[in-house]
Amino acid sequence: MSEHDPIASPDREPSQAVALQEPAASPEQEALISQPTHTLSSPQDEFPGEVEMTLVDHLEELRRRVLRSLLAVVIGAAACLAFVRPLVKLLEMPANGVRFLQLAPGEFLFVSFKVAGYAGLTLALPWVLFEGLAFVLPGLSKRERRLVAPAVAGSTVLFAAGLAFAWWALVPAALRFLVSYGADVVEPIWSIERYLDFVLLLMVTTALAFQLPVLQLLLGALGLIDARTMLGAWRWVILISALAGAVLTPSTDPVTMLLLGGAITALYLIGVALVALSQGLRPAPAGNA
Repeated sequence: MSEHDPIASPDREPSQAVALQEPAASPEQEALISQPTHTLSSPQDEFPGEVEMTLVDHLEELRRRVLRSLLAVVIGAAACLAFVRPLVKLLEMPANGVRFLQLAPGEFLFVSFKVAGYAGLTLALPWVLFEGLAFVLPGLSKRERRLVAPAVAGSTVLFAAGLAFAWWALVPAALRFLVSYGADVVEPIWSIERYLDFVLLLMVTTALAFQLPVLQLLLGALGLIDARTMLGAWRWVILISALAGAVLTPSTDPVTMLLLGGAITALYLIGVALVALSQGLRPAPAGNA
């Protein structure tokens, strides 16, 4: 090395030697550097069950799950067909004092298949929900997956509550009105097929209408709507509930329509309360703390 090298020269000033060093980092920069780098989640962490599949593979999986769901319904209907007579007698209980007739050859046979089909669908509903969730679950994020179990449990409970409400309140009220109206003029003798169509349709539509709070809770949990906005639309809710009570009930009596419309309004308000409670328990964002 040459004796005139500026770096190795002993005559170099200390200030020049210090200038070659890197400047010291500020406390804010050190805190930023010390932060962990794994805070950004990868798509695999956000969608842990996601699997790459072609459109044909998705359609094939959907076909298999639909076939398995239909098979479960058929098995449930076949099992209920063996007990169809007790089921029909159970459905006839609200119409106390009414005589039922078979107005055509084979009418009760077709009624038996219809009752067994409805009962089999009700029994196979948990398996149908399982197949549907197994199909869509791989494409859901972690946040959406946390909503699945409460939604399924709440939907099942509300479906059973809707059936019970129709059985204990709607059907007897509708039948009392229909039997008493014109009882002094005509004798109530009904077709068994028409009667069971009325009862089964009323019970199923009521059970489906009872799913409203679950839908509200999902929309609120996903941030699509809040409780204040839901509550502000109460006038429209009353109007739509009255229209739904008129459309969903197979009869034209005002008692059934009022009961179902009032139940839908009450369920909507319960859903608003649940959304408000869930939003109140939701933790605030870190930036607002």
